[in-house]
Amino acid sequence: MSGARALPAGLLALLALAPAGAATEGTPAAAQRAMALFADHCFSPFLTAEKAATLFGDTAHDFYDLDPFSSAAPSPVTGRPATPGTDRRCEISFPGAHAEAAAEAAQAGLAAEGIETDAALPAQFSAAPGTALLAARRLNPRRVAVVAVGTRPGEGGPETYLRVERLTPEARP
Repeated sequence: MSGARALPAGLLALLALAPAGAATEGTPAAAQRAMALFADHCFSPFLTAEKAATLFGDTAHDFYDLDPFSSAAPSPVTGRPATPGTDRRCEISFPGAHAEAAAEAAQAGLAAEGIETDAALPAQFSAAPGTALLAARRLNPRRVAVVAVGTRPGEGGPETYLRVERLTPEARP
């Protein structure tokens, strides 16, 4: 087929886990791309700020990693202030209210990386209005990640966000 494009791996995982038509029906291609970028890359311990800038391109994102799991240099906080008790954030946002599909994408990304063990949600995290998913998952015996997905007011109307933040060992529940 001429003009056909391969779907990103994260979107394929999202489509495989979602009920028929739920992820794509009414979801613009740019939103699908942003969700796939999050699912494919934000849970990887090897993502760096430089890689995020290259991979995410003009997709709105916020990334820092103050204590990388790999030998990469730390990535400083450059966007919103760091959440107290975290040393890593990967967030992607895009225009529109697509929290349900975004939550499915985040769950698909967690499953693809094998991050499935629940953990207690730390007290500093609470569901804000528009939250579709707020969950803590154990990364290893010393580390926990908190995933938040939802909608919030944006400059041109509602925007959807997908965020994962890694807790410092001292801050874990």
